[in-house]
Amino acid sequence: MTLIFQHVKSYFRFTNLTNLSSSKKRRLTFFELAGGFLPARYPAAGPRGSSFLIHVDRPPIVPSLTTSYAHGTSSMSLLGDTVGGALLKSVERWPDKEALVFLEDGVRKTFAEFLKDVDQAAAGLLALGLRKGDRLGMWGPNTYEWVLFQFATAKAGIILVSVNPAYQLQEVEFALRKVGCKAVVCPTEFRTQKYCDMLRKICPEIESSTPGAIKSARLPELRSVIVLDSRQPGMFHFEDVMQAASSQFTQQLQELQKKISFDEPINIQFTSGTTGAPKGATLSHHNIINNACFVGRRMGYDWRLNTRICLPVPLYHCFGSVGGGIIMAVYGCTLVFPSAGYNGKSNLAALESERCTFIYGTPTMYVDMLAQPDLAKYDLSSLEGGEKNMQKNSPVTFLASPLDNMERKCETVGYIMEHLEVLPLGMKGEIMVRGYCVMLEYWGDPCKTSECITKDGWYKTGDIGSMDAYSYLKIDGRSKDMIIRGGENVYPAEIEQFLHTHPKVKEAQVVGVEDVRMGEEVCACIKLVDGQESSPEEIKAFCKGQISHFKIPRYVLFVTDYPVTITGKVTRTSDRIKADPELETPALLWF
Repeated sequence: MTLIFQHVKSYFRFTNLTNLSSSKKRRLTFFELAGGFLPARYPAAGPRGSSFLIHVDRPPIVPSLTTSYAHGTSSMSLLGDTVGGALLKSVERWPDKEALVFLEDGVRKTFAEFLKDVDQAAAGLLALGLRKGDRLGMWGPNTYEWVLFQFATAKAGIILVSVNPAYQLQEVEFALRKVGCKAVVCPTEFRTQKYCDMLRKICPEIESSTPGAIKSARLPELRSVIVLDSRQPGMFHFEDVMQAASSQFTQQLQELQKKISFDEPINIQFTSGTTGAPKGATLSHHNIINNACFVGRRMGYDWRLNTRICLPVPLYHCFGSVGGGIIMAVYGCTLVFPSAGYNGKSNLAALESERCTFIYGTPTMYVDMLAQPDLAKYDLSSLEGGEKNMQKNSPVTFLASPLDNMERKCETVGYIMEHLEVLPLGMKGEIMVRGYCVMLEYWGDPCKTSECITKDGWYKTGDIGSMDAYSYLKIDGRSKDMIIRGGENVYPAEIEQFLHTHPKVKEAQVVGVEDVRMGEEVCACIKLVDGQESSPEEIKAFCKGQISHFKIPRYVLFVTDYPVTITGKVTRTSDRIKADPELETPALLWF
């Protein structure tokens, strides 16, 4: 198995389209990043020879590329570990080292203590009737139990479904039904989110059910709900899971480790598509272990001593669960969670009190922390660096290095990762990916999977980029209409679909509007049914509690027409809408 992995290669090409017609260029312009079990040959369209080889143990310093095709070679092979195997290696090496710190809840765990809890929780899940391949939905904010179940499900062969804690009724019902969750783990409530109440509205049968024997009409595969912080009718309490871990199921768990393969699914991450329907990107052990491995290596976690990472980003996203949780398991880093939900002051306090050396965040989070009026009082001298995530696709195909110069840190998203290959230089095109970083499929959706992953395994990201002779990539735009609001990906089609359910709304177009703090804000341009009147407040109130808070339009404009192309197609363009922060209303410029 190890020998096979030492020969796994990945390819990233950028196709030359100079001889194509303009219409074909629009359809076919793309970067291609690829990989897989292809030791005998390179992709047919890729160049031969060594001009595309870029050794990336350190930042490239020689402009050796002649086309936008780069093979990121490395002295390190891909890993063949499972998540449980990676954690065990760190426990054996650093049993007494602090692994997790949750300041708000007062939880501190060493690697040895964490593994003990993981094994107990995993055996408990088996005792509750969950089996290898079943799906368990994790729905809630950043807590110790989130990370615990992330690793417990991995060891038990159960697929963790990361559910956005901001999901409302319609969204969570769709997600749980789409992947057929057999169990859901959640707190009773958090801030304005009433998790148990929402589950009871979807599944009123819970109230009269025995825990573990739920029979729901709307969620037919759901059997168990595990509540973290209270006892609720028809639901298990977290302690029930831990106490159910008898020696019988502990032994069953140990035997199961021999049957779990690194290329099996471990995690489903939901992302909305441009059609408006959320899709479940299915990730394997191999995906996330190697993503964590090479991201951590690029960040220097393999040689830095006593790395302590402040993690205010949400665990339901890959940035938190893989960039945080799995990196902890691979490199033995300590993760410090300042609070269950984002809080700028708590982040600064955690950096000081825990002497964190790294902090993760979106640009919005960093701007917020720097804007704190008492910033100067915090001792941040322990910080060595940080990591931001504003890429449109979760697979990490390019990443900056702390050794890069300031220009490259600011203007590019880094150079190609290890074992990934990127095909004339500076030309824009759609980024396509094939390698260890690419998901297995969209769960239960072969049509959507085939739309974005070709038969040869190329994943179409929909993002537009260009590459230089050093293999550094610039993100020049995006072919998709996605809005990035404070680090959250928002898809206009999903919001438009919901707005069309309002009885007064005839048509709706949603676009992003530039915003100094959030990067972009959501703006809904609405055509009302003839004879109807409405207000921005009415539209926002209609959205509240029905869609996630970050999807609710900040701006609502009522229009009588939309800009159209020569063929009559509506032009969804945000550069015709400019927001005036003092007026709190964007101005329409297309008339």
